[in-house]
Formats: sequence, structure tokens, C-alpha cells
Amino acid sequence: MKIAVVSATTFEQLPFITYLDQHFLKKSFFQYQKGNIDIFPFVTGIGLTFTAYGLAKFFNTNKVDLAIQIGVGGAYNKAFNLGEVYNVSSEQFGDLGAEEKNGNLIDAFELGLIQNNQAPFSHGKLLNPDVDDFNFLPSAKGLTVHKVNGSLESIQKITNKYQADIESMEGAGFFYSCLMEDIKFLQLRAISNYVEERNKDNWNLELAIEQVNKALIELVDTLS
Repeated sequence: MKIAVVSATTFEQLPFITYLDQHFLKKSFFQYQKGNIDIFPFVTGIGLTFTAYGLAKFFNTNKVDLAIQIGVGGAYNKAFNLGEVYNVSSEQFGDLGAEEKNGNLIDAFELGLIQNNQAPFSHGKLLNPDVDDFNFLPSAKGLTVHKVNGSLESIQKITNKYQADIESMEGAGFFYSCLMEDIKFLQLRAISNYVEERNKDNWNLELAIEQVNKALIELVDTLS
């Protein structure tokens, strides 16, 4: 089984790399092997564009059976706790479209630029068809933005419009790439902060990275 482990930054999967160095055979700079499992750690860079382009190039030269994206994200849902890890079941583009005079967003589907059910979209969303195969974690709805929201006005508007649970800058790019290439996939995202007025003192990146890597390692142990 060949597995790609994808993250936006190196530090988001650094504990997993340490685990691979200790328990897998390092066959090359970006390939580890143990039994019938081959793992390809891959760092795309931050944001939708880097993620989609990086994965397109990667999938063109590496045929994998499963792609796993790990990362941190902000929670819109205040019932979520910092450090909790979620299996993201759906993704949407949070700022693709046009802004009205009053500051409201008309998204690309409402503008008619993309049809609601134009493949790979389903009612304007990107869905993971195999999400139930990985039900060892609670599921959450993702929203992907080019800029993280940090003002009460923008947060309220985007919350009312999309009713999402978690905000990230890469999730939809990952979903889109995997769906277009017909590759089974899974997105694990840990809560590092709440989507609120920007205050990095309230963030806990260390805990989120630790927990999402722990969940990933448990999954890989099960698969191998």
C-alpha cells in the first residue's frame, strides 16, 4: 500500500517524520518502507495554489493508494476544544467569488461561474466519499480561505454563510486534487485556535501538531 502524507509545512508533520525514521526503512529522501507499506511524506507549501499545484505534480509521478493530509486549523465551532483532531468530511471555498458593496460575498456558484453539481462538486461542496472508512475520529466540515479571518465582521459573515466547523488555507485544494485524480483520501486536522479576533497568544500550535501527528501515527500503525 502506497500512502502520501501531505502537509502545508514541514513542522506540521515533523513528529511523524521522527516516527518514520525510528520504525521504517528510509529508501530515499521522500520514501519510507515497512512490510507492504510505502509512505511518501510531501510538503506542498501554504495555501490553495501551492497545494493544488504540488499535488498535481506529485500524483503525476507517484501512484498512491491513499493520500492523507494533516494540519492545524481554526475552529468556528466553539464546542471544539484546542488540540482535538477531526476527520474533515467536506470542504468549501470560503472566498472565491465577488464582494458586494455591503461587503457580503457572492460565491462562484451563486455567480454561475461554477455549477453546483459540476464534478467534483456536490451542491457546491467537495465531499470525501470514503469518509466513513475512517470513522475512528469525529467528523467536521471544513472551509478553505486565502486569508484567515481575524475581524468580528468577516467572521460573522462567513460563519452565517457557510456554517463550517474548521477553517484552513489548504483543505479544499487537497480535496479537489484527490477527487479529480480519483485517489482515496483523508484529511486530519487538529484545532490550534478559535476563529476570533486575531490574537496569537490564544493559539496552541504545539498541542495541535502533537495531537494530529499522534492520530496519524496510530492510523499508520493500524495499517501496517
